[in-house]
Amino acid sequence: MTGLRSIGKFQYRTPNSLTEVLKILEMPTLAGKILSGGTDLILQMKQGLLSPSLIIDVKQVPELNRLEWDPQRGLRLGAAVPLSRLLAFTELPKEFSLLLQACSLIGSMQIKNRGTVGGNICNAAPSADSAPPLLCLGARVILASSQVTRTMTLDDFFLAPGKTALAEHELLLEIEVPMPPAPSAGCYLRHTAREEMDIAVAGVAAFLTLSSKNGQLQSARIALGAVAPTPIRAYGAEATLVGKAVTPELIEQAAERAAGEADPISDLRGSSEYRRELVRVLTRRALRSACKELGIKV
Repeated sequence: MTGLRSIGKFQYRTPNSLTEVLKILEMPTLAGKILSGGTDLILQMKQGLLSPSLIIDVKQVPELNRLEWDPQRGLRLGAAVPLSRLLAFTELPKEFSLLLQACSLIGSMQIKNRGTVGGNICNAAPSADSAPPLLCLGARVILASSQVTRTMTLDDFFLAPGKTALAEHELLLEIEVPMPPAPSAGCYLRHTAREEMDIAVAGVAAFLTLSSKNGQLQSARIALGAVAPTPIRAYGAEATLVGKAVTPELIEQAAERAAGEADPISDLRGSSEYRRELVRVLTRRALRSACKELGIKV
């Protein structure tokens, strides 16, 4: 890898309580950065993109290591929970399979043992694999400072590439994912230049809920990654599906609409036209996969 350089001097703190972390973040004279997994942070420091004077290692903070499932409240995922721990969490119902699909694609086993979903979304890369499934599942983020704790939808969390709604002295505490209504099913698919350990050229998550009364789609969520400045919902494609019985033609219409809602760039990994076509293909495949799981033949 080119462009690496020596990391400058910094202070290193390992608080073991949330109160201590928030107190450190309030210190006005230090440019601190949170370290949970460090798989993005350390690389950015080596590339000279970040030069923090303080690293706050939060891996020992109990609240940030919460991993709980409850049928009423849903999933509570602490910001410092490693990907490997989430992937081994057997209590999650099958409706969460698209989130596990996405997390299983993030990096090598070593990366999964260190990296976190919290870090994946706080890094705010447009290609973050965990973001589209979390958007489809209606995830909320809980942000904490020494003054206040606030909750917002993940839809409002991403502001721009590398930028989130986190305020200067705030910390991502946890991610809450409500229990989806039954029957629901979803799928996450991505395209990469290499099969393993690569970032998405385009990614699509789809999540469908079937009405128990008439067999039509009660709700539909489609989220796109790596094809806009931030991970986004394809609201127009979702509206195409809701309240209708699924047919091959309807899926094709939704896939076409999703491709039109993408706003991709051209770079070394693919042209904007190529990415739009990927969105169309991946949306079609993800919707068909979700339909198959719901017992819908298309």
